[in-house]
Amino acid sequence: MNKPEKVLLSGFMGTNFMTDSSYLMSVLVGENFREPDHLATMIGRLAPGMSKHAKVIAGWAAHYGMGVVFAAVYVELWESGKIKHTIRNGIMLGAISGFLGFLIWKATFKVHPLPPWVNFEKYYLQRIPAHIVFAVFATITYRLIGANEDENPEIQVSPYGKSL
Repeated sequence: MNKPEKVLLSGFMGTNFMTDSSYLMSVLVGENFREPDHLATMIGRLAPGMSKHAKVIAGWAAHYGMGVVFAAVYVELWESGKIKHTIRNGIMLGAISGFLGFLIWKATFKVHPLPPWVNFEKYYLQRIPAHIVFAVFATITYRLIGANEDENPEIQVSPYGKSL
């Protein structure tokens, strides 16, 4: 699997699990921690002529887009050998990413002319565990991809059925 595919798959799976954890925390705490909802609201307020469906799609696209950006950084770190793709390092990457996510959301809400109402204290606090979930599942996905490649190396076979 090539690097862009690893980035996309790791980012997609990390974002899936992060989103699920944010939805679960929303239910448990009684606050809206759903990133795509907040993104759709902010996009819709900047472009009020958009259909509701387009706002929802844009919110989800922005959410997954950021997941791919974070995963691209992780994959680069893993493949350059700067850090190993262990679960422990995934937790540390998630904590760092959570702090970055906190800063990005804080700046986004601050510069947006009509941000959604959010209980900022709870929302920002939830960013770190959500990003840890993201990073752990991005790491697991990347490890599974690597394990699959190690077990099934591409073997070239000639038209006559012999390995090259």
